[in-house]
Amino acid sequence: MKHNQSFTPKETLAELDKYIVGQGRAKRSVAIALRNRWRRRQVPSPLREEIAPKNIIMIGPTGVGKTEIARRLATLAQSPFIKVEASKFTEVGYVGRDVESMIRDLVDLAVNMVKEEEKNRLEGVAAANAEDHILDILLPPGPVSSASGGGVPLGVDHSDLPIPAGSQGENSTREKFRKMLREGKLDDRELEISVSESKSMPMVEILTTSGMEDMQSNLQDAFSKIFPRKKKSRKMKVPEALEAATKEEMEKLVDMDQVIKEALRRTEQSGIVFLDEIDKIASRNGASAGQGPEVSREGVQRDLLPIVEGATVSTKHGMIKTDHILFIASGAFHLCKPSDLIPELQGRFPIRVELDSLGKEEFVRILTEPENALIKQYIALMKTEGIELVFEKEAIEEIAAIAVEVNEKTEEIGARRLHTILERVLDQLSFDASELGEVNFTVTANYVKEQLADIVEDQDLSRYIL
Repeated sequence: MKHNQSFTPKETLAELDKYIVGQGRAKRSVAIALRNRWRRRQVPSPLREEIAPKNIIMIGPTGVGKTEIARRLATLAQSPFIKVEASKFTEVGYVGRDVESMIRDLVDLAVNMVKEEEKNRLEGVAAANAEDHILDILLPPGPVSSASGGGVPLGVDHSDLPIPAGSQGENSTREKFRKMLREGKLDDRELEISVSESKSMPMVEILTTSGMEDMQSNLQDAFSKIFPRKKKSRKMKVPEALEAATKEEMEKLVDMDQVIKEALRRTEQSGIVFLDEIDKIASRNGASAGQGPEVSREGVQRDLLPIVEGATVSTKHGMIKTDHILFIASGAFHLCKPSDLIPELQGRFPIRVELDSLGKEEFVRILTEPENALIKQYIALMKTEGIELVFEKEAIEEIAAIAVEVNEKTEEIGARRLHTILERVLDQLSFDASELGEVNFTVTANYVKEQLADIVEDQDLSRYIL
């Protein structure tokens, strides 16, 4: 795969096509938005600071791929990505979360992401240091004396080890032990190792109100500084001790100041916030402000506005400017339309993309084409029980047709309906699989009809089950 920051729009589109069926316009828009972030970074300063991200609103019914597009985009860009539901926020003074909390959560995610990358980079060094630490316990350095056991641990057959002669003998004994350690010959040995206690600080629980949800984590951080982590000696087998020592070494090696600095930079330059259910905070059908929940909905929009426009948010890791964070909003807009959002907020989402409803043809493709297609998932799951699961083409078409029919008769939930129907079709097989042994099982169109006949015919029943 190409370097994450230099995907061309066509390459991004090709990657998204592996997981998402159809929705070409939406995928084009996000592919261009991703490339524009890279382009902005190539523009010399000061003009670079003036180029604002082109935020996107995706409009379409549930289950057509809005969230999946944003999630896959973040994976491609290797950007800090957070999905939040706009309906969880409320105007200050109403019960709910304060809108700035999503930026704080985004920073926390970025810190964890960079820390994980740093750990992967330092894995070899930490493992080597941990190995030396374990060898120091097994074979303490210094002059060898028979009275002290000679640094050779009791219970280990050392008849074939060379007799140490000064430091050279010590080194050769150490290397011999290193070899035995790597080959697993010392795995049954028990040793005492000093490890940090994970729960050395008091737990603090706070019932939060709007704007105070970060107080608990801040207090926890403060207590962790006042009460540093204590060391505790524990007896454990060599493999467990090696793992614990590697963790300890990793904590020493990771420079958290650099991690936080990089995480803040990455959040500001390439963070992505996915605001789901944005239609839930729109004033419906032009209702006038002052009518019950409409006040709160408009209040949330006004609170969101500075964050989307570009503000400085205080987080426990430092200040974050939101000017270049990409915001992707989505909503079904059944009861309202994007123009029901306050004009200032509309202006901050210049790109509007309408996603198409899914029909039988798309459902067939969703079931079979993507790399994580549902049919492939079920085949892999059944294979663990020794069952070779085969779906006939007609059976897949029947599943797709029933999904469309149930969506039309009851609620339109898009491709999510396929999960429910497939689970129902394979219910009996999944239950009996562990007793069947190694068999071939073919799902035919008739088998699908048999499994779903009663439910599909009874509309009231399908409303609850499918």
